[in-house]
Parts: sequence; C-alpha cells; structure tokens
Amino acid sequence: MDSDFRIDISEVQRAIDVGEITALYFPLLRKTLLMDTRTTAVDGPMIKVVPMASSPEERFRDLVRMRPRLPKPESINIVPWPKYVESLVSLEVWDHIVRRYLELGPPEVVKRCEDCLEELRKLEREELRRAITGDKYETLWDVRGTQESAEVDDDEEDLF
Repeated sequence: MDSDFRIDISEVQRAIDVGEITALYFPLLRKTLLMDTRTTAVDGPMIKVVPMASSPEERFRDLVRMRPRLPKPESINIVPWPKYVESLVSLEVWDHIVRRYLELGPPEVVKRCEDCLEELRKLEREELRRAITGDKYETLWDVRGTQESAEVDDDEEDLF
C-alpha cells in the first residue's frame, strides 16, 4: 500500500500550517483526522477522528454542528493519505501536526493528538485483520477455484 503512492510531504505540511481546517482522510479506513485550529476564549483547537464525509458540503455541516460557537469555516484543506498510519510518524508529518497544536493551545492538546494517533492505529489494525480474515471483504476466487489453480497436471509440470 505505501510504496505505490507518492505524497508531497512539504505540501501536506503547508496545508497543516496555513489551513484553519485540515481534513486528512484515510480512504482505506473510511476515516478522517479532522484538525480545526480555530479558537475562541471558550473553544480551543480541535483534533478528532471522524467518519469520512461524502462531500465537502457534508464536512462543512458536520463542523458547524461540532463547533456551533465558531463561524462557518471559509475553507477546508482536504488531504488524502493513502498510506499506512505509521507513515505519518516515519515521514515526520505527525510531529508537524503536534508542533502546530502546541503553538495553538495548552500542553494537554498533545494528549488529544496522541489519542487520535492511537485510535487511527487501532482502526488500521482492525481493518487489516478484517482483510486477512475476509470479514466484510469479498474474495475474487472461491476456495474451490483456489484449490484447482494450485493443482498442476503432470503434463503441465514440464512446461514450467
């Protein structure tokens, strides 16, 4: 999964730096790490794992519901992350996110960041388990087809 997708890390970091709201979504997990850096005297920055939205409009509506005291956002940076969750750490995107939140809020915001990372890791482990066991997945071949393709005729053996 990781090796097939190239991501411009500097662009991802720029989106995190300049955006009020960044939605880093994980297509395989059908989840989004929603980062809202807007703050008021009452509301601090928000970072949260949420279900993937079906459209930008749906994401706007969700944000208005989650943070009703804040004005409607002007824009959202939407960033796909088709890689493993751990690559956020290895590519230093996660440190970038944590540093951004430390600039905005109290130190306990780091705990919320780490909780989100752990939740994403757990979701990914569960998704991989389901893929391996076939839970909520359909195979391309049935068991009979797999067994038949594994058997080789004595005559065919000479061809290989």
